[in-house]
Parts: sequence; C-alpha cells; structure tokens
Amino acid sequence: MLNLPNLLSICRILLVPPLVVVLLTKFEDKEWWGLGLFLLAAIMDFFDGYLARRRREVTRLGTLLDPAADKILISAAFISLVEMGEAPAWMVVVIVAREFAVSALRSFAAAEGRVIPAGFSGKLKTVVQIVAVAALIIHSQLPGELKHISKISLWAAVLISVYSGIEYFVRFRRFVLAGEGAPVAAATAPTPPDIPAASPAARGDAR
Repeated sequence: MLNLPNLLSICRILLVPPLVVVLLTKFEDKEWWGLGLFLLAAIMDFFDGYLARRRREVTRLGTLLDPAADKILISAAFISLVEMGEAPAWMVVVIVAREFAVSALRSFAAAEGRVIPAGFSGKLKTVVQIVAVAALIIHSQLPGELKHISKISLWAAVLISVYSGIEYFVRFRRFVLAGEGAPVAAATAPTPPDIPAASPAARGDAR
C-alpha cells in the first residue's frame, strides 16, 4: 500500500542521487546545498516513522522501504565523504558493514518468525550518524576552532555503531538462537491484513 509514510521513504531514496552529485561536484556553496539535501532526507526519516505509527499505517512495503532508505542514504553520504577526503575509508567501512550485518540478522529473525526488541543504542546510533555526516559535509566551511567537531562526531559514530552492532548480535543470540523471544504471532495482537505481525519493531523502532 502506497501511503504517505511510504511516499516519504521513496522520496528519501530519490534524494540520494542528487545528494551524491552535489557532494562530488565542484561549485560554490556545494557544501550548504549538500547539507540541505541531507537534512531534508533526515527529517523525512523522522516523519515517515512518526506518521506510520500515529496513523496506524505500518505496511509490509513500509517495513522494507524504511530501513532500506536509511541504509542507502547513510551509506551513500559516508562513501561520498570518503571521496571528498573528509572521512577515512576504514571508518566508513566499519559503519556500513555494521548496517548490512544487522540487516542480515534482522532478515533471519523475521524468517524465523521472531522479533528482536529495539535497543536505545540503535536509536542513538542513527542520531549520531546524522550529526557526523552533517558536520563532515560542511567541515571545510567551519571556522578553525569548530573543525574538530566533525572529527569527534565521526569517531562517536564509529564507536556507537560498533557498540550497537554488538548489542544487536547479543539480542539476536538471546531472542532467536536461544529461543527466549516469543514468536511474532504470539507476541503481537491481531492486526489488519496489510499490517505485518511484526509491526511493533517496524518503521525504525528496531535499528
């Protein structure tokens, strides 16, 4: 079902090519244009999850689009920053690898009919990554005394990404491999046909 939250997710994905083009093209004030596009996509990320939950429009399509849009946006932004010389490649590899590893675990858990409860570190990771990307995009435009903010935020993004990834692996072992988590069908109340039983962990609640 193509509702407003899903449209916002699609718009986020469509913003990625223009963002990459802006970041990798040399023209005056490109950093501020890039920052504007990235923050617009980040704001859409908040509103698509918020609207989906508030309007009870969590759909199967949304549960696929929302995390995919997150990973495409963050990965594209960080990789572009490597090309710009603003972020070390090894740090970006760590961040992107964490995203794909957790996605694989989440897919396996869903196939087993289980939900892994959301952790605070996953939500914090998303916020820190957004701050890091935003700061790195305008790094060259920052005054000398503020340039250290982008590097600190990048280190914070790497550390919290690693920590949240480890925490997710521990939760995966506990709720899926050890079988402590209740199956999706037993853990959730009946839902309309277009809403998956795993909806409490969908639309950004399980990062």
